[in-house]
Amino acid sequence: MGCAGSTPNKGDEATKKLRKPKAWKHTPPLTRTQLKQMRDEFWDTAPHYGGQKEIWDALRAAAEADLSLAQAIVDSAGVIVSSADMTICYDERGAKYELPKYVLSEPTNLVRDS
Repeated sequence: MGCAGSTPNKGDEATKKLRKPKAWKHTPPLTRTQLKQMRDEFWDTAPHYGGQKEIWDALRAAAEADLSLAQAIVDSAGVIVSSADMTICYDERGAKYELPKYVLSEPTNLVRDS
């Protein structure tokens, strides 16, 4: 509890509101199958780069959810969102988690599978 003249900390990183990543293109254009394969490979290997498996699992669930559910997931997991688009996050111990845009959204030049 603060004094009567205190204000909430507007720079509180843990409560940063999530937003969709900016539009992006992949060179060369990807099919949905290729995008799924890239995502699966990332999520399969991500825990090997450090951090806690539970946080990686929460980040995957958040990345695959709509924004309101994603916000609830990162808040309940104690994830500190440094970039509102979730590309850079930290856990409560200070471990850094970097997520590529391709796991967070689809490219603007996604092509149909043949």
